[in-house]
Amino acid sequence: MAMSRRVGEDDVEVTRTSVPGVYNSLRAVEPSRFFALDAAKFARLMTDWFPMAVHLLEGLLFGTKNTQEAIGQRERLLALGSLSAGLAHELNNPAAAAVRATGSLRERIAGMRGKLALIARGQYDGAFMATLTRLQEDAADRASKAQPLSPIEASDAEDAVAEWLEDHGIAGGWDLAPPFVQAGLDTAWLDQVAAAVSEHAGQAKALDSAVRWLGYTVETELLMNEIADSVTRISDLVGASRQYSQLDRAPFQVVDIHDLLDSTLVVLGGKIGPGITVVRDYDRGLPAIPGFPAELNQVWTNLIDNAVDAMGGTGGTGTLTIRTAADRERLLVEFADTGPGIPEQLTERIFEPFFTTKPVGQGTGLGLDISWRIIVSRHHGDLRVLSVPGDTRFMVWLPLSASASSEPASDSASEPGSDSRPASDDSEGAADDHDAGH
Repeated sequence: MAMSRRVGEDDVEVTRTSVPGVYNSLRAVEPSRFFALDAAKFARLMTDWFPMAVHLLEGLLFGTKNTQEAIGQRERLLALGSLSAGLAHELNNPAAAAVRATGSLRERIAGMRGKLALIARGQYDGAFMATLTRLQEDAADRASKAQPLSPIEASDAEDAVAEWLEDHGIAGGWDLAPPFVQAGLDTAWLDQVAAAVSEHAGQAKALDSAVRWLGYTVETELLMNEIADSVTRISDLVGASRQYSQLDRAPFQVVDIHDLLDSTLVVLGGKIGPGITVVRDYDRGLPAIPGFPAELNQVWTNLIDNAVDAMGGTGGTGTLTIRTAADRERLLVEFADTGPGIPEQLTERIFEPFFTTKPVGQGTGLGLDISWRIIVSRHHGDLRVLSVPGDTRFMVWLPLSASASSEPASDSASEPGSDSRPASDDSEGAADDHDAGH
């Protein structure tokens, strides 16, 4: 039976079960025949006829349930700890960069105050200051539009700028060159500075003073950009964590699946090392779908985490491809990794609860079991795996609407309300039902 309750103007299906509950309505999801029997009488008959069997079944049922709940809670706590550590690491990097940039900015502003003291003493005339101000504005504008260079290009440009500075009698050229290059200022621009300053040849050390003043300007602009980028990164991480946790939102809502995927990737950014390339192959034309976004994020976390582990973890290498597409009135989300693959003899068991190939203490074996329950039982979708060495794909199908058919995406897929688990997809995308022993 499908149990639901009224939420606003929608009937939200809560679960599929045979246990009586306090729900507004129930509906049979397929043609059924029912035999009515007094529950109390049936219980007495079972207890009288099979007392030991009833006792053993009760022990098995409640023992298994309690064990699953305890280990499921541990799985969630482990995932929360891992995510918290990763998020803390991701937040620490831009925060440290902002603090470092702020300290450097303070030093540059102090240097500019020293130059202003010289101006106040009348060392430079008004015409020279007007020229310097114009050059300063041009330098700041170029710095805001500068494009990053490759390491080799940056090194060559720094050598050229440093040599130009030395040729014009400006000491410390090797220290001044990097910020000029980073701001997109080359020797051609410095030639323009020299030409503009030459009009004030009467001013002592005019070019040296102008270049150093412009150096302060460029460094200050770059540091402010770095602080802005760091603070923006922190803001994006906080926003992604809110999107991921869904703490301030209704449990059931219509969501853009791509927002959920992106927020999960941001939260897991600390675990996805630099050697792993993430490819987002999204079909942006897909509609928003109804579901429980916090639970879907848990599924994405499990599947991405497994894919990263398969490719060697944080220090590993490979490609993680996340693809979305429409597939026969359903939305398909596919996670593909280039790891070694899952042995054929294990694909029949990976959705079983407590089954894991990880070392003791590193996995509970409930990640894929929880994911299967969320996709199949909660969202009436389907979860399948297809694996060969170098190409492992976990495929999630979700209905496009709350009233969508519950028929699986493949012809031989298991019924969404049952506890039969898929073994794996064959080369044509189909799979045989597999009884996981529930």
